[in-house]
Amino acid sequence: MSGTNQPNCSNIHDFLLSGIPHLEDFNFWLGFLLISMYIVAVLGNTTILYIIKVDQELHGPMYIFLFMLSAIDLSLATTTMPRMLGIFWMDDRKIAFDMCLIQMFFIHFLSALESGVLVAMAVDRYVAICHPLRYSSILTSEKICKMSALNLVRGALVMIPFPLIIKRLPYWKSNVLTHSFCVQQEAMNLACGDIKVNVIYGLFGILLVMGIDSLFICVSYVLIIRTVLGMVAETTTKTFSTCVAHICAVLVYYIPLIGLSVVHRLKTNRVPNLHILLGDVYLLIPPVINPLIYGIKTKQIRNRLKKLYRKIIH
Repeated sequence: MSGTNQPNCSNIHDFLLSGIPHLEDFNFWLGFLLISMYIVAVLGNTTILYIIKVDQELHGPMYIFLFMLSAIDLSLATTTMPRMLGIFWMDDRKIAFDMCLIQMFFIHFLSALESGVLVAMAVDRYVAICHPLRYSSILTSEKICKMSALNLVRGALVMIPFPLIIKRLPYWKSNVLTHSFCVQQEAMNLACGDIKVNVIYGLFGILLVMGIDSLFICVSYVLIIRTVLGMVAETTTKTFSTCVAHICAVLVYYIPLIGLSVVHRLKTNRVPNLHILLGDVYLLIPPVINPLIYGIKTKQIRNRLKKLYRKIIH
């Protein structure tokens, strides 16, 4: 075939998504688990959005960033979970090539936005703890808008090339993806020919967004810990407790992300389905867990939830 020296390569018009290997007999129950997670993600994140929107006392920087995080998590859950449900309950595995690229963009774009918001939340905690008297003057509405705009522009500029450099590849060894969604790391490995550009840009994108963001978060917490250790013992625990929810959100996001990136680049047959598990955890768990974390660990949100619950039952 012209354009490739590999006889098993061909053009493709769609991809086939996969469920979880060797668990096909449990697809109904996996689908039930998935729709339960989606309902929790939708209810949890919409509740956070509603509470912050209607309560004027929660319009400070910390809650504005939490509002953004919930909106991103809700979008990410809606981008992935309903399509996955079709695989488990209707065996609807086929996805058009261009639709796969669109889903790929939104998954990577929303992930980049979430990473940027986690950085903004780390900066918020740093300013609140290390420079409390200047908190209002540093994190003004104008600066929050600029940070948000920069996050959007950066995410779009870095992630738009991902589907484009996949689309330029004309021939494919297979159209079967092992994930239940489309991601650049796996799709490029199905292509025939030279994927050096994809590999290099994929690494560049990860380092430019998640790499730099994780560095900023680490630096913020080093400075926070240094400040907290200089406080009197009674206030140390109380002050650092305001960071617990954010630390949990960072760990829930970054641990599966780092694991997934490593597994995709360092092939191993010892745990053949590890990349599938990490991919599912990376995309499905944060939208479900984050609203629960902030609902339990943030006193102001917890109090508003109690008031909302009393209002509903009465």
